[in-house]
Amino acid sequence: MSVYVGNLSYDATDEDIENVFAEYGTVKRVQVPNDRETGRVRGFAFVEMETEDEEAAAIEALDGVEFMGRNLKVNKARPREERGGRR
Repeated sequence: MSVYVGNLSYDATDEDIENVFAEYGTVKRVQVPNDRETGRVRGFAFVEMETEDEEAAAIEALDGVEFMGRNLKVNKARPREERGGRR
């Protein structure tokens, strides 16, 4: 399972996010999706940590905290929902 990080600054890099989460445990992976059309960061990320305890500690500590001028929204990531195809 991974952690969803919302309301990110568009200037936040993978390294910035990893540094913040590393205070709560071992960060296995940071994924910052880009917009397909513009290439810009979409304002959210997913962070995968070594253990669920580390994820829980990071969620509790970082949800609502100001980071790069914005209050983060941090919670357990939900499985991606299937979307219908375009017609």
